[in-house]
Amino acid sequence: MSQHVKTPQGLRYPWETPPSGAEAIEVAEGVLWMRLPLPMKLDHVNVYALDEGDSWTIIDTGFASKKTKAIWQEIMEGPLGGKPVSRVVVTHHHPDHIGLAGWFQSEHGADLVTTRTAWLTARMLTLDVQDVPNTESLAFYRSAGMAAEIYTKRSTDRPFNFADIVAPLPLGYTRIKQDDTITMGGRRWQIHMGNGHAPEHATFWSLDDNLVIAGDQILPSISPNVGVYATEPMADPIGEWLEACERLAQLGRADHLVLGGHKLPFTGLPTRMRQLIDNHHGALKRLLAYIDTPKTAGEVFPPLFKRAIGEGEYGLALVEAFAHLSHLHQEGQAIRTQREDGAWLYQRKG
Repeated sequence: MSQHVKTPQGLRYPWETPPSGAEAIEVAEGVLWMRLPLPMKLDHVNVYALDEGDSWTIIDTGFASKKTKAIWQEIMEGPLGGKPVSRVVVTHHHPDHIGLAGWFQSEHGADLVTTRTAWLTARMLTLDVQDVPNTESLAFYRSAGMAAEIYTKRSTDRPFNFADIVAPLPLGYTRIKQDDTITMGGRRWQIHMGNGHAPEHATFWSLDDNLVIAGDQILPSISPNVGVYATEPMADPIGEWLEACERLAQLGRADHLVLGGHKLPFTGLPTRMRQLIDNHHGALKRLLAYIDTPKTAGEVFPPLFKRAIGEGEYGLALVEAFAHLSHLHQEGQAIRTQREDGAWLYQRKG
């Protein structure tokens, strides 16, 4: 049952209580919302099923784990009524979204639909298994000024491997790209690409009603992580994020019901897009003031996050801090110099 909860910011959450276990909430005709658990601070991912009549299209999948597979089996037998999953649409390449896509392909005969960048990145990462961190990753940690005790631990621990929580991806997928139209759940959806959180992140805008499937590009009460990694140390995801937000903001209507990858479905999209854009501009402004003396990415958490960062969050905080500093540098607002230990020091220009 709908419970309209309004916040002072102008966002409205039609469902205050999310589904749990194998439960599903019908958020629109033929559109089901489910929630799968994640073993981390952000402890869930939202997935959706769209009724195709004799089968289902699902949006995103959760991690590849025995627990998640078991929940999916219950969902397929329960809310999905035993009808097959014929298509898996993946918004972006992160493990909580693409983790079981390969399983749905190989075990359930589903077609995979996603962007070229998402498929290539996910498949590359599943095939790149490391028992110890590679030299490039360690050099990147040093360049970001990673805290010595954390660096020492990470340099000997087995690193996170994509393949640990992402099922093998068989060859073959169907590509979607900017301005494509796709039919799902009896609706035509126009596809618009986000960027920043993940490259070529697909969002879906219904041409027949007020639904938006947003993945992690547009979330209601948190900002998605926007980070730089060893794979592309000179990437500018902050610039890409702001460009995507400005572009997608032009599409948003107050009545849009936004179905995101985390937290609750919401309306009030124009307000939320302004918040997302303003939050990053505010963070950059605070950061610029903070680097009046040279600092590494590991030293600028206070103005960016305004809260204590624990060891579990440290890695994500570091790559996000690095991304913000690198954006200021690439925009010509900060200079950088390299310390003898390899760490980049960033300082406000002038």
